[in-house]
Amino acid sequence: MSERLNFESLPHLIETEEALEELISRPTQGLVDDLAEVDGDIMVLGVAGKVGPSLARMAKRAAPDKRVIGVARFTDADLRGELEGFGVETIKCDLLDRDAVTALPKVRNIVYMAGKKFGTNEDPSFAWAMNATVPATIADHFRDSRIVAFSTLCVYPFGVVAHNGWDESVEPRPVGDYPNSCVGRERAFQYGSHIHGTPGRLARLNYAIDLRYGVLHDIASWVWRGEPIAIETGHASVIWQGDANAQILRCLKHATSPTSPINIGGPEQASVRAIAHAFGRLFGKEPIFQGVEQPTGWVNSTFQAQQLFGYPNVPLARMIEWVAHWVRNDGPVYDKPTRYEVRDGLF
Repeated sequence: MSERLNFESLPHLIETEEALEELISRPTQGLVDDLAEVDGDIMVLGVAGKVGPSLARMAKRAAPDKRVIGVARFTDADLRGELEGFGVETIKCDLLDRDAVTALPKVRNIVYMAGKKFGTNEDPSFAWAMNATVPATIADHFRDSRIVAFSTLCVYPFGVVAHNGWDESVEPRPVGDYPNSCVGRERAFQYGSHIHGTPGRLARLNYAIDLRYGVLHDIASWVWRGEPIAIETGHASVIWQGDANAQILRCLKHATSPTSPINIGGPEQASVRAIAHAFGRLFGKEPIFQGVEQPTGWVNSTFQAQQLFGYPNVPLARMIEWVAHWVRNDGPVYDKPTRYEVRDGLF
């Protein structure tokens, strides 16, 4: 039996990308138990993004007797070979091609990860096509499946940080093409669920942390380089990518009909200022701040997820230590800032 992700098994530091990939794809015992109760195989649509490979690998490690199929355009042939090396089957498919989608095999469990965020301002129509039109096609073709779809905290209106943000009962009222197109994605899956009875979940993901990108990497890099940190967005809910992967996959067992949203993130609204000072102590540098914290932001409550899945296994303090070590030692990066500090919805 492979090692499970839990606090006791966490390394003090992460030195290599190989070790990072292993840890991010390490399943929790809760995920192993939940997938054992979920019938059928698993297909991950949009598997070639930042998060998809680790999620697909985790699913295969948690449920080795299930087929796990990754679907993407696979412009990177090396990634396709890597996934197949981990036992993940692959299918090359452009999800914007309706005929290609309808040729995909029907699989009992679908994790939908495809989408467009950055560059939305330059071509909003493409973002809307990826984030709203494609989901409508998927919802129709996989009407007899369970569908867990990635969404975002940005669908919410700004909430008061001191009130811990919004729970899932709050209706979306976002600003900007990207967040609104994400509401379109949710509505497409909700419509399919209502007319076909398709069970599912809409996973409104907060800020997932990988050492190569994420809110903590952004803040650590600014402190390390001595660059000012915009502090208007003064809080963020962060969760280790492996914990987020496990919770989202566990949503397959906890699918509802009709489909319903669930907030996935950390148990706390973490202070950007406090995080920056923590990095400053580790680096021996004084953070530089710009602006004044605002009382509102994109914040939501993860109480429902905590009730279902418990607390994440990786605490904030350990993530900060890992990221600081990675940045200090010039570890590989994706060079894709989260832009968590953006407050106008323009990405």
